[in-house]
Amino acid sequence: MADEEIQTMNRPAVVRTAPDQHLPAAAQGAPTWLGPVLIVGIVLAALNLRPAITSLGALFEETRTGLGMSGTVAGLITSVPALCFAVFGVTAPRLSRRFGPAAVVCAGMAAVATGLLIRPFATGATGFLAASALSLAGIALTNVLLPVIVKRYFPDRVGTMTGLYSMSLAAGTSLAAAATVPLTGALGGSWRTGLLVWAVLALVAVLPWLPVARASRRADRAAETAAAASGARSGAGADTGPRVVRSRTAWALACYFGLQATGAYITMGWLPQIFRDAGVSASTAGVLLAVTMVMGVPLAFVIPGLAARMKNQGAIAVTLGLFGLTGYLGLYFAPAAGAWAWALLLGISNCAFPLVITLIGLRAKSPAGVVKLSAFAQSTGYLISIPGPLVIGALYQHSGGWDLPLALMAGLLVPQIALGVLAGRDRTIEDECGMRD
Repeated sequence: MADEEIQTMNRPAVVRTAPDQHLPAAAQGAPTWLGPVLIVGIVLAALNLRPAITSLGALFEETRTGLGMSGTVAGLITSVPALCFAVFGVTAPRLSRRFGPAAVVCAGMAAVATGLLIRPFATGATGFLAASALSLAGIALTNVLLPVIVKRYFPDRVGTMTGLYSMSLAAGTSLAAAATVPLTGALGGSWRTGLLVWAVLALVAVLPWLPVARASRRADRAAETAAAASGARSGAGADTGPRVVRSRTAWALACYFGLQATGAYITMGWLPQIFRDAGVSASTAGVLLAVTMVMGVPLAFVIPGLAARMKNQGAIAVTLGLFGLTGYLGLYFAPAAGAWAWALLLGISNCAFPLVITLIGLRAKSPAGVVKLSAFAQSTGYLISIPGPLVIGALYQHSGGWDLPLALMAGLLVPQIALGVLAGRDRTIEDECGMRD
């Protein structure tokens, strides 16, 4: 697929292509059922990218007590998602080239389901961490490759499909946050049962990816055979993509991704506890977290389309950051009195995630560029975010309150806004790397 047919240099709007002419090899001659099944698979996979984290956030106090975790170990638990996303996400491009992105996503969903099945039966923090890491490894691979699959199979609907994917992710996040505590009560009151139920959703998500992976693999092999017969290089080998570490925009994206991930995982891991310490009941705190997450459902569909129509997306980054600053200030001064307002504001601020996912598609021209930028931005970003939840947990334990943690969380939004402005500039990593090479 030619670079200019995905995205122009001067405007990030999608250019429509003639049928089949510019589609990737995997999409050419595909069975008629592949498109609808792939859409279902993307939706189900996205639904499963956060319940492993937000379900634990809703039952964090019960889980911590049940496993005998200290405050520091609890902080480590909230840092594990970012660590796994950084470590395993960087392997996604290599695995994708070897097995194909659909097969890797299928395996990733299987890993998510397996980890969620094992985790509730852990008798100590170590086993709980190991099972969580397995699920998070699968999420990490899927995190990186879903934007790639969207651009590969839906090159003329990147904004729409990114919005659908982001909206599904937000829906899964809020569903787990809102439903975990009521489900736990309805199923006997054990936190182990409350965490176990989310394995069912992950098992369902594996099903559509089984035929998609088989069809994609057959198409890739047919393309490789045809390329070998004609003496041409295959698509995977012909375009290895730009050297993203040479791109200032790639670094701005990675750092912006890291700071928004820091805020998101602190929110998912600690926001219910902030409300509970302010006198809010456990069930209401879970609903407040759900409100924060559910704000991402409509906005996650709107923001990608809006960003794709703009030449410079910095204004969106600034607006989202200011909402977050207001929310943290509210938690600092009146956490219980204005709880619903602060939850709404932080939910809007957390929509920096669909923005940065959209920017990954807009800041690269070629499919290979999207793969490399997605892996680089997400792996580097999650690596940057690792200390955040751990530091917040340590500050909370040693200060005995939330004043210092909230001040730090608000302070991190200042560089996040600045980096969002840099990442939103109208340029691509191919252009920057080309000027340097």
